[in-house]
Amino acid sequence: MPYLIWTITIVALFPASFAAYAKDIKDFDPLFASQETLEVEVEGPFAMLSRERPDEEEADGKFRFTADDGTTVELDVLIRTRGNWRRNPDICKFPPLRFNFKKSQTNDTLFDKQDKLKLVTHCQNNNGRYDQAVISEYLAYRAFNVLTDYSYRVRLLKMKYVFTDRKTELETYGILIEHDDRIGKRINGEPVAVELVSVSSIRPADLNLASVFQYFVGNTDFSPKATAPDEECCHNQALFTSEDGPYYTIPYDFDQTGIVNAKHAAPNARFGISSVKVRKYRGRCENIDQLGVTFQKFRDHRDDFEALVNDQLELTSTTRRNILKYVEDFYETIDDPKRAEKRIVTKCI
Repeated sequence: MPYLIWTITIVALFPASFAAYAKDIKDFDPLFASQETLEVEVEGPFAMLSRERPDEEEADGKFRFTADDGTTVELDVLIRTRGNWRRNPDICKFPPLRFNFKKSQTNDTLFDKQDKLKLVTHCQNNNGRYDQAVISEYLAYRAFNVLTDYSYRVRLLKMKYVFTDRKTELETYGILIEHDDRIGKRINGEPVAVELVSVSSIRPADLNLASVFQYFVGNTDFSPKATAPDEECCHNQALFTSEDGPYYTIPYDFDQTGIVNAKHAAPNARFGISSVKVRKYRGRCENIDQLGVTFQKFRDHRDDFEALVNDQLELTSTTRRNILKYVEDFYETIDDPKRAEKRIVTKCI
């Protein structure tokens, strides 16, 4: 099938537009309303953070960006490291970060009502392949946004790090991820912090959509019902309450996926696959009757997925070609009944 290109509508953000909305996340959240890459400059002791990787102590920093009227906005921010796999210095030389903004400073800015935000970082300094991995992971989040509003919103950043503890500057990419409290308000739910849940307690159509999506991006590093050490439920798939009882399940953290194909990614040995690019279906047999509807949803959005990739200017031609080929392979599977039966239906858990 030829790749169809469509244009993503960029939502323009003007200061006057804030007055048109009650400051309610259900209606308007300016940081994530646009998918235009945002250029920012962050100042902080990044040499120390990379060396010591504190998970509680926060360091003082400054966060700067240009507003729509051309003025520079500077916000005070507290910075600490976060995460598990990528926080390990043997895996990533530069750790994932968390920014803690002062709400009083963010009023009527692009960061209006934002508080604590996770930043996906580049893992290794001055390495173009790692930059491409960040952009690819951003597109994985955006692909799930295409399928459902019950998904984490993200914003791609062109980062400039200014080291206050070393005469160093670094330019790369990062991803800001919507906070759990914000998405909870947007979907009328609350984050769920438990160790284990039953599959029956999760909305069937919702769980099936997430399971097929994890296959689509080539992810095995998740669990919809149990925690990993030092995490809340569930591993790389968050739970939220819903108004009618069963939980929503929302996937996140896609650095171990085949569609990203990060250099630091490694398959889990217990699944017997040789590479993260090898897909393995880990959906639940209880929801197997949902597959037909779910497959059709993916078919309906194929052009949208391909457009996301084609329109992302920061991708190299090689990365773009590899992602599109990976997407094509998924559709070759779900559109072939025998392949779908062999690779998905009979592999349910």
